[in-house]
Amino acid sequence: MQNKLEKYARLVIHTGVNLKKDQLLVINSPIECAPFTRLLATTAYNAGAKEVIVSWNDEKLEKIRFTMAPEEVFDAFPEWRKQLYIGYAKQEAAFISIAASDPEIFKAVNVDRMARAQKSSSTALKEYRERMMSNQNAWCVVSIPTAAWAGKVFPEMQTAEAVDKLWQTIFQTVRIDAESDPVKNWEKHLGNLEKAKDFMNQYAFKYLHYKNAAGTDLKIELPDGHLWISGAELTPDKRPFVANMPTEEVYSMPKADGVNGTVVSSKPLNYHGNLIDKFTLTFEAGKVIAYSAEQGQEILAKLLETDEGSARLGEVALVPYDSPISNSKILFYNTLFDENASCHLAFGKAYPVCIKNGENMSAKELHKAGVNDSLVHEDFMVGTEDLEITGIMKDGTAVAVFKNGNFVSF
Repeated sequence: MQNKLEKYARLVIHTGVNLKKDQLLVINSPIECAPFTRLLATTAYNAGAKEVIVSWNDEKLEKIRFTMAPEEVFDAFPEWRKQLYIGYAKQEAAFISIAASDPEIFKAVNVDRMARAQKSSSTALKEYRERMMSNQNAWCVVSIPTAAWAGKVFPEMQTAEAVDKLWQTIFQTVRIDAESDPVKNWEKHLGNLEKAKDFMNQYAFKYLHYKNAAGTDLKIELPDGHLWISGAELTPDKRPFVANMPTEEVYSMPKADGVNGTVVSSKPLNYHGNLIDKFTLTFEAGKVIAYSAEQGQEILAKLLETDEGSARLGEVALVPYDSPISNSKILFYNTLFDENASCHLAFGKAYPVCIKNGENMSAKELHKAGVNDSLVHEDFMVGTEDLEITGIMKDGTAVAVFKNGNFVSF
């Protein structure tokens, strides 16, 4: 176990954020993940980090705050936290976030309080998020088990057994085993994702048309100059990093006003400690005009009402149904994993790097190019075993992209 933990830490530091000598590193970590966070810090210093800064979070304490704090608290965001992120980002720090939350910890919390807190946080950290989404800084999201999360994933097991099972599953998804070098494993994996990216970029599709038996019939227009991105991203100095571990996707952006039709979710969405499940969305001219959810409809409504861009799409991502995380048949209730088991879309802000020269465009130029903007970016899963995706080229030529949930070829 210790051998695998050390391999995981090295993978995150050397491949995830690809830390440079004398670089600052900021780690966002739940307090339950402290032992692994300390291992990441040790590994980072061994790699030459100048300093490792940890921003701790405690979702149990946050629940107490949501339940007991006065109303005005939720419309403000602490200036010191804002400066922590923006200040270190401007110093070219790398950022690691550990995504390991209880999927339903905020189930009974006042929805309006949560929505207001999320909006104030997103507004205060807008500059920081824009830097991350345009790859001005290296960043990586990873995960490790917590007792509450493991218990949700494996409810039939005792806590210790569930945590151990989730550890082993995570190791598999990030390609860590007892014998091989995970850094080498990832070099091969990233090469395979490059093939899928090149396949999509060579066609420069005008539209993608999604259909399945669940009721999805969605036409997604892609803006002129759009780019498909795979696992390896680049900072301004051309240093590669991997933003998500695991990752099985290639992704791009829809045209903000170019989405029409209906899409049906294929997995629950864990949105800040609440589950939104079995939901259907209808789009017209890029915007959600109707929606329903069997669970979490009020939460979904608050998400869509965040701002003008939150009811539009900012990402379109392709993941084969026949991929390692999907084949595990495990529902993780954690978007980092579930989005890499399924084709997915995202409400809200688009990644500027998904359009030619987008990272150098002004907000006005991005808007004119059809790039969606929002305070939120929230992935949700739509891939199924029978999903078919057809690409339509500018001359009207139709090309089969997905059949029976998988790439036709690349």
